[in-house]
Amino acid sequence: MEKQILNVGAEKIAVRQSKGQGPAAVLIHGNSCSSRSFQHQLEGALGDEFRIVAIDLPGHGESADASDPQAVYSLPGYARVIAGVAERLDLNRAVFVGWSLGGHIALELTTRLPNAAGWMIFGAPPLAFPPAMAEAFLPHPAMAATFQEKLSEEESTAYAAAMFTPGTPIPEFFLDDIRRTDGRARAGLASSIAPNSYADEVVVVANLTRPLAILHGEHEQLVNLTYINNLKMPTLWRGAAQMVQGAAHVPQWEQPEKFNALVKAFLSETM
Repeated sequence: MEKQILNVGAEKIAVRQSKGQGPAAVLIHGNSCSSRSFQHQLEGALGDEFRIVAIDLPGHGESADASDPQAVYSLPGYARVIAGVAERLDLNRAVFVGWSLGGHIALELTTRLPNAAGWMIFGAPPLAFPPAMAEAFLPHPAMAATFQEKLSEEESTAYAAAMFTPGTPIPEFFLDDIRRTDGRARAGLASSIAPNSYADEVVVVANLTRPLAILHGEHEQLVNLTYINNLKMPTLWRGAAQMVQGAAHVPQWEQPEKFNALVKAFLSETM
């Protein structure tokens, strides 16, 4: 696996790439996490066969904090950065895979990257304008941490635990990633969910011409599958959200073999 720091405009962005030379997939992580959550995709059989590229968002992981937090810590701001990475690394025709916040960023990217081969999201219910948060997400106390600038150790642990199947040990690096994240990124995301500040994702998925895959963990604690199933998505891969048995909000970590098989199938069918 190769690691590098790219200058994308004024931002310093950490990127990890697998050694595979096949069709490319760009992986975008969730809120207060990092590209380390995609270790099982970057390393092993999937990364050996395909070009897997995982990016640390500004203010997350090994990327620098945003040069202009107000402009960068928003869905359009993140999308601009990812599009910049795609341009630098010749990834404009890749499949873009977004987890949680990364899924919302992927949907924001659809107009910026019209030649992308396809889109895969999970843990990211497409949000209308204004967002129907109570319908799209399940009631869970950890959701409050999503938009808090400062998190106590207890709040960080509870937030991480909500991502996993209950009773599953939390890898320490997930907690380290939460601690490292620039708290302004969470607060900025909250303030950016305002009129005319992001794409209406329900409209986006209803008008996509490229394939859209949606994955969903069997034990998901945060996202409401019923809400997703009621959306109009004419290009939905296989005609339904694909369930990942034995996983919650982080299927790429909890069930990597099942998750990777779905990614491989989607890449093989769309590239």
